[in-house]
Amino acid sequence: MSTPYMSRRDVLLQGSLAVAGLALLRMPGLAEAFSIQPGEDVLRWLDQPAPNPVPDVIGNQLQWEALDNWITPNDEFFTIAHYDKPVLDAATWRLQIGGLVQQPMVLTLDDIKGRSRQEVTFTLECSGNNGLPFFWGGIGNANWAGTPLAPLLQQAGVLEQGIEVVFFGSDSGVEDVRDIKMPQHMARSMALADALDPHILLCYEMNGEPLPQSHGFPLRLIAPGWYGIANTKWLQRIEVFPTRYQNRFMARDYVTIREQVVDGQSVWTETSVGRARLKSAPAKVTRDGGRYRIVGAAWGAPIAQVQVQIDGGPWLPATIDEGEDAEFAWKLWSLTWANPVTGEHTITSRAIDTEGRVQPAQDDPWITGKHTYWESNGQVTRRVRVA
Repeated sequence: MSTPYMSRRDVLLQGSLAVAGLALLRMPGLAEAFSIQPGEDVLRWLDQPAPNPVPDVIGNQLQWEALDNWITPNDEFFTIAHYDKPVLDAATWRLQIGGLVQQPMVLTLDDIKGRSRQEVTFTLECSGNNGLPFFWGGIGNANWAGTPLAPLLQQAGVLEQGIEVVFFGSDSGVEDVRDIKMPQHMARSMALADALDPHILLCYEMNGEPLPQSHGFPLRLIAPGWYGIANTKWLQRIEVFPTRYQNRFMARDYVTIREQVVDGQSVWTETSVGRARLKSAPAKVTRDGGRYRIVGAAWGAPIAQVQVQIDGGPWLPATIDEGEDAEFAWKLWSLTWANPVTGEHTITSRAIDTEGRVQPAQDDPWITGKHTYWESNGQVTRRVRVA
């Protein structure tokens, strides 16, 4: 069982139809889909998330209807806390690089800032976003700056036996496993080949400012294209291992359990959350007199198309905002909603990537066979009332 596809021919054909049928949407004034135009009001969604029962764990969820910028400000960017929230002194903080390397390293923040600088605009989403009734805003888009990880690993000289790179944070807690109480630091890992991706950064700036404490000051990992859990905060140690790393956050938590039918029999799989999945969501409906717009975002893969369905009708091609473009950042989109009738309506969006993969529907076996809330990338439907 796999995520549905559209052929590349279909992608190109529907893309051409979208351009031909909705060319008027590319007129000046529509370039920034999230920006409220003069005279526009935002209609409040009828379906709102449940109250957040764990504000100490999940903070600053994105308020979709209030979204008006391609970049999410630092003080509005969501946060997740797995253990404590350490406050570190940049002057005494050190980053250790060790394990199966020829030359272990200890670096100060100034050492890291003195290395080559690189920036990436990356939409970071928690893999639990939309998986719980109170968690719909675990996403944000920021410009991150730091130094690439790969040259440091190459300088340290990874030994032949090294296959896994583990990233340890300073945040810690006690895990109770099989009646053993184990003090643990937050840690996530990835294969050496993934860690050598030139886009992965040791990040010390967020949106042009020093990394905020709640986002991992003084240093965090930024892994563009991966779910949030892979982007370790308050980074203190990088260690190369000879085996796969199987701690709470790799093997017990952030594990997606799926039931798939193979040759008429159920097959259960457990996979560790890793790379982000194709997704989109309606952000808001705006009204200016009798003119209505539906706007939203799509992310998780190179986006070819976004389509919108109103009240279960035909899929309509949205216009993707051409004003901002970055490989790992969300795409903003909009659709003019002509002459909606008075009453309640449903709005659904789906994204299609450049390989023809289609964001799955909520009744797709890829979603219905999933028994955990991680990686919930099914189509998002919202309800709105037109007066």
